[in-house]
Amino acid sequence: MNAVLLAVIVMLVLSLLRVHVVLALSIGAIVGGVVGGLGFLETIEVFSEGLGGNATVALSYALLGAFAVAISKTGLPDVMVNVVLRLVGKEGENRRKTLSKALLFFVILIISCFSQNVIPIHIAFIPILIPPILKILNELEVDRRLIATILTFGLTAPYIFLPYGFGQIFHGIIQSNIADNGLEVTMAEIPTAMTLPTIGLVVGLLFAIFVTYRRPRSYENREINAEFKQEEISYSNWTIACAVVAIVVTLVVQYYSESMIIAGLAGLMILFLSGSFNRREADQAVTEGMKMMAFIGFVMLTAAGFAAVIRETGHVELLVEQVAAVIGQQRGLAAMLMLVVGLFITMGIGSSFSTIPIIATLFVPLGLAVGFSPMAIIVLIGTAGALGDAGAPASDSTLGPTAGLNADGQHNHIWDTCVPTFLHFNIPLLLFGWIAAMML
Repeated sequence: MNAVLLAVIVMLVLSLLRVHVVLALSIGAIVGGVVGGLGFLETIEVFSEGLGGNATVALSYALLGAFAVAISKTGLPDVMVNVVLRLVGKEGENRRKTLSKALLFFVILIISCFSQNVIPIHIAFIPILIPPILKILNELEVDRRLIATILTFGLTAPYIFLPYGFGQIFHGIIQSNIADNGLEVTMAEIPTAMTLPTIGLVVGLLFAIFVTYRRPRSYENREINAEFKQEEISYSNWTIACAVVAIVVTLVVQYYSESMIIAGLAGLMILFLSGSFNRREADQAVTEGMKMMAFIGFVMLTAAGFAAVIRETGHVELLVEQVAAVIGQQRGLAAMLMLVVGLFITMGIGSSFSTIPIIATLFVPLGLAVGFSPMAIIVLIGTAGALGDAGAPASDSTLGPTAGLNADGQHNHIWDTCVPTFLHFNIPLLLFGWIAAMML
């Protein structure tokens, strides 16, 4: 059997059996390397050398996590939640449920979108925002599956399309890994290529809001679990102002330096030097932030090692030749098969960022062999990577919403988050990604 195919199958099977994805990637790489003729010791050597491929990205994640926790200490997220509660509560008192729902959906959507690009705090806002408004959602009889869909949209669509915050990291991973596999593309081409797949996500979101989950759904008014009750954070106009300045500086520095590491450091330094929170809490904030992002960082490092091993076996070219011989120049069939393969790989790992190195290793040579343009290859890799973030049980984009919505024990992770997001986002992504690949 082809070593690349065997390595991917081993990794997927182990991931689906709930073996930790870092272990699954490591074992898959070893199996692929040995079967590919590298031998055990050489496989370990190549794997170890390949780990450094995503070191910059992993550090960027760690610093963004630290920045997210530091921002939360300033009180800015609390101010945002209080504004939401005042606005929605006022409308609710007037029994204008339709307006209240529209306002609530819009605010949750905006905050979740901002969490990826403008205020890069990822899922850190969810346990702050969602549990306090569960009783309001119950009063308005809002289907929590819709809220899960809105949150997941906000956690995925912005970074797929916009090259800021986590989007800058995602686009950078796509560009660098495509280049590592012999095809030069620019960062400026990625937003253009990902426009149509992003429109697919918008279509799925609108369908969920206006069709699937528009009917009222009743929930019991239960107490929030103790672990979700937030500690009171003292803040002032000064700390809020410093938080806003830090965010603006982070965006500006990122734009000019094109480095999330430098941008994250700049934002952290402003918060530290301004005294926005107790300096004795600085170490704790950085540590908590790094812990929050550590999972993704380690998976990405391991994925880089996995990709290095399967490239070194030489079986990628063999697999491409075999697949191209079967498919020929049927680009439509090739595009759909590549997207489905990407879906399975990303669903198994649970992180779009972490699967790009693996997908790019397979898709760049295959796409060139079939005759796809560089823009079409960007679409296929970007879309295939994004497919697993919505609907994957181990994805932050589904785990985060479930954690907030299940704070009172009335929201099931699989049926109320994963299945709705899979249906409303992965199906449109497959369709619109395929159309974009054929058009470009």
